[in-house]
Amino acid sequence: MPAAALHLELVFSRPETTLAVTRGAARLMADMGYAPLLEVCLPNGRRADVMALGPKGDIVICEVKSGIDDYRVDRKWREYGPFCDAFYFAVAPEFPEGVLPEEPGLIVADGFGGAVVREAAATPLAPARRKALTLAFARLGALRTLRA
Repeated sequence: MPAAALHLELVFSRPETTLAVTRGAARLMADMGYAPLLEVCLPNGRRADVMALGPKGDIVICEVKSGIDDYRVDRKWREYGPFCDAFYFAVAPEFPEGVLPEEPGLIVADGFGGAVVREAAATPLAPARRKALTLAFARLGALRTLRA
């Protein structure tokens, strides 16, 4: 078969895409000096795909979207704002960026890392909420370490 006629396209399933984007977003957070945890339950019952604690105590949440359908059926992303200083969507490189709202930050990631394409707006948490979230985050991290 001539080289020009050969066309390879990698197609990943939704779970594979979710895993890759989650891993890349977490690695990016670590590269930026944050300590990430995956699948963190929030006080409102929602689950953050990636929650990261920064060196100055700031809290970032990344909501992973595996594709357009995942974004369109999931409208709970606004419920994460009260529990973080900055909120990002994390998507695969092939995700069409124009579909997402402009308010949140945007991370493009794959299984090896990621890049911040659009910075998230800073919305500082109230001190009491920051303390409660930071303590819960630390406890969760410590308990997960014991289970590993």
